[in-house]
Amino acid sequence: MSEEDVKSKSLAPYLIIAVVLIVIVGTVLFWPAQKPDEPVAPIEVPVTTLPEVEPIPEPEVEPEPILEPEIDQQIEPEPIPEPSPEPLDTSDAAVKTELLKLSDYGELARLLVNNDLLQRFVIMTNNLADDELPANHQVLKAPEQSFRTFQQAEKEWIDPASYKRYTPYVDVLESLDPQSLELLYEEYKPAINKIFAEISSPGQDFDETLLDAIDLLLDTPEVPVPVEVYTNSVMFKFKDERLEALAAPQKQLLRTGPENMRRIKAKLRELKTAISAAQE
Repeated sequence: MSEEDVKSKSLAPYLIIAVVLIVIVGTVLFWPAQKPDEPVAPIEVPVTTLPEVEPIPEPEVEPEPILEPEIDQQIEPEPIPEPSPEPLDTSDAAVKTELLKLSDYGELARLLVNNDLLQRFVIMTNNLADDELPANHQVLKAPEQSFRTFQQAEKEWIDPASYKRYTPYVDVLESLDPQSLELLYEEYKPAINKIFAEISSPGQDFDETLLDAIDLLLDTPEVPVPVEVYTNSVMFKFKDERLEALAAPQKQLLRTGPENMRRIKAKLRELKTAISAAQE
């Protein structure tokens, strides 16, 4: 019940009394008087003298007490319940819309996948923290260009053109404001924790898992270019055994090229600082 409704209800008795008074006053003042009869000729009647009789005193009549109109007590306004918060929309369309608000870079709409965004994000993060690359759970679509190499001195090297296919992804990442991204993360935190609880061991914390994944990528070593690779007829591998021994996510970060990796690491440090500050 609104405040206006409560106020109207409390005034109702007084309005009824006012209406009654108006009706009574209107009746006394405006009810028509009876029409007087026509005059009749006087009739002579013999006068008879009656003995004087003392008048009988009229009994004293106590005045009737004036009753005050009963006025109902004002009704206490009912407490107005606080509106229940709208349930968070975790649909893919809603999540994608919120993400696109964080960037003016139109390429993000093209790069984002269209289904299971939150689930993919949680599973991908969990896999990265476990030194694994998520299979079929990427949040961004794969590059359209293929991986390229070149031959020189009977050796095979990564073609610098292969690094450029990751530049649009890095441009999008740099366009995201870390504080806004962290606020969006906090908004979806309950839904994220719910998904994480279904795939993780008891007692695991998603914040710590996310920071572990970020730390793993930040620990990827810097390497000089060109980078030598070889193929075992199935996939390319790093010729340097130290690089090939790195975790799968770190090797993937190396494939983005030295300049892209530098930019990615800088953004990851900003995001890590924002999340760590929120935990304090």
